[in-house]
Amino acid sequence: MSIKKHIPNVITLLNLSAGIFALIHAFNGNYNEAFSCVCVGIFFDFWDGFVARLLKVQSPLGVQLDSLADMVTSGVVPGVVMYKMLADIQENQPDYNLTPETFYMGIVPYLGFLITLGSCYRLAKFNIDTRQTDSFIGLPTPANALFIMSLPMILFDNQFEALSNLLSNPYVLVGISLFSAYILNAEIPLFSLKVKYFSWANNKTQVIFMLISALFLVFFQYLGIPMIILFYVLLSVITNKMGTNNGSPYKAN
Repeated sequence: MSIKKHIPNVITLLNLSAGIFALIHAFNGNYNEAFSCVCVGIFFDFWDGFVARLLKVQSPLGVQLDSLADMVTSGVVPGVVMYKMLADIQENQPDYNLTPETFYMGIVPYLGFLITLGSCYRLAKFNIDTRQTDSFIGLPTPANALFIMSLPMILFDNQFEALSNLLSNPYVLVGISLFSAYILNAEIPLFSLKVKYFSWANNKTQVIFMLISALFLVFFQYLGIPMIILFYVLLSVITNKMGTNNGSPYKAN
């Protein structure tokens, strides 16, 4: 039995393991640890497909396993984080405390799981969409997970009172959850960050994006993460309009 064919699947399972640890920390309100675990999981997710192609051991099993692992790390975990943020607001802010007259508002924290539902639909659609072999349509679940996971970090680690007030408003967080479910499945072509070939011509957009993203993180720290996601979407739209994204899903058909 060849061992090398199992190596990519082991990497995928490491992604899933990181997601499980992130899930435990998220339920306990340990947002820093949950964020770190999701980052580790996304790191493994970034490389499992590349290793499979490098070793020439791609398989249908690997494709399905990858989506199942992503569902936990990049789907369930951000949903739990949003749920916890909304539940904390109801518990700790008098203006939003539940009363016998407003008991029905207890459903609000569960709206955070719209992110999980949107992620599940997006991953299922990705597995059968032949347009997404070299690029994406809609925001990838790992990018969306980083965006959601950054919110509690920004809330507790920024110097802008207005921003803290926004992220402490349940209506804003529910709006973000709805937007997240939408952007995951929107018909917007986005370039892939996964490396398939080591050449400037095939990866120049990705390299430029990574360099500018690094600057965002250096200067803005956690606040740089939503800025990176916005830049990712805008850069994808620009490259597709200019015809420079050779992996555009709309050019394959």
